Amino acid sequence: MARDPQNPQQVDEELARAERDAEPQPLEIDETLDPGLSVEDELSVEDQAVGGSDELDQLTARVEELEAELAGARDQALRAAAEAQNARRRADQEVDKARKFALEKFVGSLLPVVDSLDKALESLQDESVAEVHREGVRMTRDMQLDALRKAGVSVLDPQGEPFDPQYHEAMAMVPNPAVDPNTVIEVLQKGYLLNDRLVRPAMVVVSKAP
Repeated sequence: MARDPQNPQQVDEELARAERDAEPQPLEIDETLDPGLSVEDELSVEDQAVGGSDELDQLTARVEELEAELAGARDQALRAAAEAQNARRRADQEVDKARKFALEKFVGSLLPVVDSLDKALESLQDESVAEVHREGVRMTRDMQLDALRKAGVSVLDPQGEPFDPQYHEAMAMVPNPAVDPNTVIEVLQKGYLLNDRLVRPAMVVVSKAP
């Protein structure tokens, strides 16, 4: 079968299309690549970027590690300072305590002397005893008490006061309707404090309900 004759215009268009298709096409260039670098250079830049990222991660990890060590060192320093302050405070308290009560034994050894002077004054109340004798004993007793007061000693003489087991020692309980129960009605022996610390309790007689 014979082919239909083509239009000369169509033939020209087909020839022009064939010529265009035969021409070499330009390559598409990645705009992110440096046109002045070769492929090998581009690969080297990428490797350097990857290596730089790894190094940054290592540096970041090292910084975090150093910050943790610094925080630990700071915490240890604060603890050490607190312990040192507590130790210094305890030492000061011990020194103060030793200073206050270093005389406790010495004071205890002097109390019987004061007791003897008190009893001597009681026995010298007889009118037959010369006043000069009583005054001499009284002055000696008062001088002794004054020296004890300067050392921080105070006297417990709870006559007529409520009985306090912290500072008083009950030697007897006697019915006495004239006073309230548990009232000190007689002091057999005075008590003493050294810087508010009990050296010897007062020996007393306490009232009770009839």
